[in-house]
Amino acid sequence: MFILVVLQIVSFASLHAVSATSALAIEPDWRANVSIPLTGRPNPYQWDEATLAKKIKSGKLHTLHYPVSVTGLKMPARAALKTLDLEPGDPLFGFLKTALRLQAGIKDFKGFWKWLGLNDYPETEDGAEYAIPFKNGKRPLYPMGVTLADWSPSGKTQVLTMSCAACHSATMFGKPILGLTNRFPGSNEFFKYAQDTFHKLKPGMFRVLTGGTREEKELYAYSRERISAVGLKIPQTLGLDTSLGQVAFSLAKRELGPWAERSPRFEREPRKIYLDDHPADSKPMVWWNIKYKNRWLTDGSVLSGNPILTVLLWNEIGRGVDLHELVDWTEKNGEVIEDLTTTVFATEAPKWNYYMPAGSIQVERARRGEALFAQNCAHCHGEYRKDWSRGVETLEVKYHALTPVKDVGTSPGRREGMRSLAEGLNPLEFSRKYGIVIEEQKGYVPPPLSGIWARYPYFHNNSIPNLCTLMTPPELRPRFYFAGEPVKPGRDYDLNCVGYPTGDRVPAEWKKDLAYRYDSAKAGMSNAGHYERIFRRDGVERYTPAQKQDLIEYLKTL
Repeated sequence: MFILVVLQIVSFASLHAVSATSALAIEPDWRANVSIPLTGRPNPYQWDEATLAKKIKSGKLHTLHYPVSVTGLKMPARAALKTLDLEPGDPLFGFLKTALRLQAGIKDFKGFWKWLGLNDYPETEDGAEYAIPFKNGKRPLYPMGVTLADWSPSGKTQVLTMSCAACHSATMFGKPILGLTNRFPGSNEFFKYAQDTFHKLKPGMFRVLTGGTREEKELYAYSRERISAVGLKIPQTLGLDTSLGQVAFSLAKRELGPWAERSPRFEREPRKIYLDDHPADSKPMVWWNIKYKNRWLTDGSVLSGNPILTVLLWNEIGRGVDLHELVDWTEKNGEVIEDLTTTVFATEAPKWNYYMPAGSIQVERARRGEALFAQNCAHCHGEYRKDWSRGVETLEVKYHALTPVKDVGTSPGRREGMRSLAEGLNPLEFSRKYGIVIEEQKGYVPPPLSGIWARYPYFHNNSIPNLCTLMTPPELRPRFYFAGEPVKPGRDYDLNCVGYPTGDRVPAEWKKDLAYRYDSAKAGMSNAGHYERIFRRDGVERYTPAQKQDLIEYLKTL
């Protein structure tokens, strides 16, 4: 605890250290244990209405087109994208397909984006509060998350990198949602195979095979060196993410010291950390709940510091960045941090009625479920004010002034894994400079339930396919379930149970690919918990099946 107190004292003096911010910004208080309004902070910098709208659009563009020009991942775009048009007979095609292990149904590299889990842009920028803007007003040629930028030394060679949207966007029934968890992210697996490929493909060979220029060769060599500083682990199943572990593994490969990532001082043998032998796979969390919290991540382990700047730091450590360069970039780009933070905090949960068939909510059942929720769930998950005479939508959410952490018996692997991250990140000069403090927790945050219908599967480790399973005793929950894209309501999405269909309702094509089968018996993937003292007390069920369905009907409306 001593180190935590010291770090908090240091952070107090540096909360306003990010320079080049807008003159009208009112910097939020990111310190630990600072109470926030029960209705959250949807406008944390307190912009006026016109400025807020501009900031949100700008921030969305930054999430779609990565803004950190000093990133450790800067591939020469022309040469990288050339591989997408390779013919199967090309020697480079065979080399890359084998090295990247893309045998899973990819006959050519045009299927690469799908394998990576990226989502397409909408056809137009329209969509009211769900609008996804196009850079320069033109629909991009590549999926959300692909960034092309003029960041080469000469400014004449485009580089390719990935943005926030690669992990923080998804599609519901043909409509992309920015801020929703990518259900099938392939970035962690790709990083691991790409690292192997970089090791095998030397810069000179890269230039010959791609017909690249000298600068493209140098950019490739830069990314090749950076990725050598990255520690990687493939998720245990498709749909989970190991990015936080990637940060811890990457720090373990660097020399110790406050600027532990200064290039090129990397340890030959990584230091031993807890995550070497323990999985901590989890899913990226949705954006629209962040506004209600004063501590972050699924376990509330980030006690202080701007959560968006924190994620940028982690993202770049996981790309082998030189933190001296990142500090310099941060000091000059405070407005970018503001825009990103504004956008994430302003994100609203998608509403059931916008995506689902008309009349698919039984209002009387939902109203009965509201009473059950108020009696048993609201004290942890917040209150949701309705006016049923005006419809089913939530008018106001009230959560907690101080974000709670509860242990309800779910798998502890994710939160225990944070000790590896804390020991590597808290001492960093960057963390101290910007007030970022991490501390392992003894449970998980019971999140606000806004948009719960869209953020299935449930629990931090995706172990619960739908709400019916969540309300089933753990000993009766299925060990396996199958996952798939939500293309058609009622077929790919269980309208009654809210989430993936199970049992004999699983689409036949889902069962053909075992990558989409979730096995809760694997380490860190348990589906136990969140039942005793909630749905059963002293061995007695508290609710009838009909009451549980009433509760689910209410949850659809949040």
